[in-house]
Amino acid sequence: MGRLALALAGLIIFSPLCAFSQNRSEVENQFQRWIAGDLAAEAKKNGISEQTLNAAFRGVSLNWDLPDLVPPGSQPPKAQDQSQAEFSSPGAYFSEKRLQGLAATGRSLASQHSATLKKIEAAYGVPGEIVVAIWGRESGFGRAKLPHPAVEVLATKAFMSTRKDMFRSELIAALHMIEGGDISAARMMGSWAGALGQPQFLPSSYLKYAVDFDGDGHRDIWNSVPDSLASIANYLSKEGWQRDRDWGFEVAIPADVSCAQEGPDLAKPISGWARSGIERISGSAFPAEELQRDGMMLVPAGRHGPEFIVTPNFYVIKEYNNSDLYALFIGNLADRIAYGSGPFKAGWGDVGKMLRSDVLAMQKALVAQGYDVGKVDGLAGYKTRRSLGDWQARNGLRPTCFPDASLKARLK
Repeated sequence: MGRLALALAGLIIFSPLCAFSQNRSEVENQFQRWIAGDLAAEAKKNGISEQTLNAAFRGVSLNWDLPDLVPPGSQPPKAQDQSQAEFSSPGAYFSEKRLQGLAATGRSLASQHSATLKKIEAAYGVPGEIVVAIWGRESGFGRAKLPHPAVEVLATKAFMSTRKDMFRSELIAALHMIEGGDISAARMMGSWAGALGQPQFLPSSYLKYAVDFDGDGHRDIWNSVPDSLASIANYLSKEGWQRDRDWGFEVAIPADVSCAQEGPDLAKPISGWARSGIERISGSAFPAEELQRDGMMLVPAGRHGPEFIVTPNFYVIKEYNNSDLYALFIGNLADRIAYGSGPFKAGWGDVGKMLRSDVLAMQKALVAQGYDVGKVDGLAGYKTRRSLGDWQARNGLRPTCFPDASLKARLK
């Protein structure tokens, strides 16, 4: 959580608060009545004591500065106008300056905590560099400020946001943490989205994945580095991390091999990809122990950027944050920490200045022709990319597996 902060912050100007005229004090009164009535009843049903509830909400009021709020009596903001959002190259996600900085600090901390990381890998099967990379990406290795009382954030959003049900569930999970003695409400600090501690877990994830690795009797993801790192590893392990496997490999896909073979549902042994002529771009062979195990093609920018064969562990990283680019960022950062490597070898191409509405129109045209593009949202996920590649091949075009301005007129 917390990774959409900048994107959402940019939408604050469209918030219904701008047009909200109801008396804030009356909404505050409604909030307190909601806590004492509706929420208290649900909390009691879930085993939360009155003592815990009173302690958790003592002095809590609405935080009107949070994004994505929908006060009672106002209308949710309209979905962002697709015609106003620019569709940019995935390469914008990979700030080299940021990656270099995280890698340098990550290498130092991996060395400092090497004994702990070895124990964590032995226990959970997740390499230390992957754990440290997520630690760095999520909270700057625990150095990011967590300025918000989590109960205040979760309660505000459970009472008046566009995702009330989700935040209500997380609020009940936070109350379970307090009830169970994991942490007091006063010490439960988090992000503007309610994500907690150094791993940036939502309360439900804390309850499911947090572990006490330093043996002090508390699962402390705020102050304990061993607990934080082991909790990240436990998360990945429980989501299916395969021990002794890499996350993936940057490759070169020959021109005569279709880029429209992408996706976790089209997995096959890595030896099969190698037989088709796909090679690691580093010039090294695929590890022998990987050859008979499944791999998947990934072309996040189609033929306009780096190409990969990834393992199931790549998709486990996506369980932490459901984004191909996030998982690639973590994989690349982990490789820099472990091996001193640098950017992906292939560059990210310029895909022009299209709008999301352009991509949306392409998706709708493909759907009309019977293609499965996944979610029709103006974003080019793997199903959209491979559908474009298949359409290009069937229409005598060189498959690029990525939307570009030259397709706008042809694909209607």
